[in-house]
Amino acid sequence: MKKSWKDTKKRLMTGMLAAAGTGMLLSGCGKKEEEVLKPPKPQTIVEDTEPDEETLPDEETVVEEEVDTHEGEAKSFLTGEWVEETLAKQRPISCMIGNTQSALPQYGIGQAQVIYEAPVEGGLTRLMGIFQDYQSLEKLGSVRSSRLYYAYYSMGFDAIYLHYGQASYAQGFLESGQIDDLNGLEYAVDQAVIYRDTAKKAPHNAYATGKGLMAGMELKKYEAEYAKDFAGHYQFAPDEEPVVLKDASCQDAAVVQPGYVINKPYFEYNPQDGLYYRYQYGERHIDGNDSSQLAVKNILIQNSNVRTLDDKGYLEIATTGEGTGWYITGGKAMELTWKREDNFSPTRYFDGDGKEILLNQGKTWVCITDNSHLDRVHIYADAGQMQ
Repeated sequence: MKKSWKDTKKRLMTGMLAAAGTGMLLSGCGKKEEEVLKPPKPQTIVEDTEPDEETLPDEETVVEEEVDTHEGEAKSFLTGEWVEETLAKQRPISCMIGNTQSALPQYGIGQAQVIYEAPVEGGLTRLMGIFQDYQSLEKLGSVRSSRLYYAYYSMGFDAIYLHYGQASYAQGFLESGQIDDLNGLEYAVDQAVIYRDTAKKAPHNAYATGKGLMAGMELKKYEAEYAKDFAGHYQFAPDEEPVVLKDASCQDAAVVQPGYVINKPYFEYNPQDGLYYRYQYGERHIDGNDSSQLAVKNILIQNSNVRTLDDKGYLEIATTGEGTGWYITGGKAMELTWKREDNFSPTRYFDGDGKEILLNQGKTWVCITDNSHLDRVHIYADAGQMQ
């Protein structure tokens, strides 16, 4: 540490006095001649005007906030989230998945970005998962047969449609060339895409993998990217501006029951992460690949006209026209109307003012419900109210 002028001056005066005292001591010891002390050489003193290091003020550190430009990324048409640009351009795969108790657990369903659930014969439901990043799928299924209305729902996402067989009412459309599908009943597709799990009994033993799906697409020479004019199925909220349903007409939605009579599913809201967790058959609804419980950010209830076609119970569900429903997110529910012009275009959803609604970024579950049984649909403000 540097010395101040005051300290230096004090040190010099002390030194001078000490020198004088030494001279006096030598004289008293009998020195014959008195020594004459020479004055000290003048010293040039430079005053230290710099502060001590301990007192130096801290320099202000200016930290520029890093802005994520999302270089090399684009918004997913399925979730509204940022993904790799090449992935965002990639057409999704939709897959028919069995939903009977004997088919459980399902595999790969937790990796779907959108899940459709609709009634089939006998009061059961079947699921259709729509997958953006299907290459990474280790096991998907069990893969089940198509219903015509599911093929139409898939068309709205420009998805490649995976199924194993079909109801007779769907066969004509599936063979018309209007839809890109992978049908396990076709021998070449079965060999390329499908494998059998020997631990399961037919018809719940047919599964696919990501590698198999890519092989099937190559076999059928399907276009791997979205059509250039495809503009997406949903409209999503911007980054950092999530949808908050706060209109007076909205209601609390802690638990949602779509009203299916066999599997009796429901969704329970978790305010900690803002997701709705799925239950059915009295248990958590899980993905067999990792035992994780299925959870989504958005639920769409789409009330539709349903009629029975024959004595086997096969159904026809109106996929075009318009109807009512609910949008549920963030612990709240809002009434909506839906419209669809044709089976080659997306379904659109509108609020009470006729404005197309925005979904929160994340996964979405679409429940197709029967207009003649809307009394089965329940939305509860509190889990304790659930019947």
